[in-house]
Amino acid sequence: MSQQYAFDQLHIDVARNSTDDFNPFHDPLRWDSISGNPFAGPIALGFQLEFLCSDRIMHHRTKEGSPGENPPPFRNFEFNFAGALRVGESFAVDVRKTIDRTGQGGGLSNRVIVRKEYGTPVLIGTQSDTPEPKVNRDGILDALPSPRELQDRTMSPGSDVFVKRKYMTTSNAKNFILGSLCRQHDYIDELAEHIFFPPLFTASLMSCALLERGLALGHDFVASPLVYTSHQISVDMRVQHRLRSNDVVHTLVSPPELVAPGNGLGKACVEQQLFRCTAALTDGSVLFNARV
Repeated sequence: MSQQYAFDQLHIDVARNSTDDFNPFHDPLRWDSISGNPFAGPIALGFQLEFLCSDRIMHHRTKEGSPGENPPPFRNFEFNFAGALRVGESFAVDVRKTIDRTGQGGGLSNRVIVRKEYGTPVLIGTQSDTPEPKVNRDGILDALPSPRELQDRTMSPGSDVFVKRKYMTTSNAKNFILGSLCRQHDYIDELAEHIFFPPLFTASLMSCALLERGLALGHDFVASPLVYTSHQISVDMRVQHRLRSNDVVHTLVSPPELVAPGNGLGKACVEQQLFRCTAALTDGSVLFNARV
């Protein structure tokens, strides 16, 4: 029998506070003011659920004896949301067997499915480690100055690219890990001198960047609510492993593109916008590229 999980409001609050995600869908005081809210209560963060999936994949691979000593350098997350989890809803995480194509020049991949207690799917996706990224930056950095020259919480000069700057702190990372129902010592243990900021924690900072971009443009998140339908993210794990407390991550958000309706939460009646995001360190190293 699969292990059953459930998020309390405290887990959601800890996760959203540690990433500065102020989307009213997660807010116990604002969720019922959202226009046409179909969820009948606060819902868990998408990145919070994805992190739990990634953590379960890590433990699954360890039990299998993979990925070995030299995993491929890029970690890719491809998730589609079929629904949402409300406070207290029971769910299970099903991790499928690791597919290992490293011997053929490929990589490692695991499919994962999150289902509610009665089998209703919530999240379907894949985590893979590959020699090359599945998501590239689409030129978002090519015409921009160095990240250190860009002003926080503004549009980059001469472009419609929004800039959001965040500082890495172990306290925020540990809180996000705990809020995602995982063990902080698996990632950060100061007494053992083990510090690893999980890639889906740093990627989750996109939510703050997207929300602050909306605020800067006068978007009303109550009258015109927004929720994720899919994530595609490629992380350079060589850069990820270099991250330490007080390092600065510069997240760049391109203007949105309208996309055709899809499945799940992206069903035909929901208008979707595609945002391309890139995160870079102050020295210009690209941490991840994403399409959300």
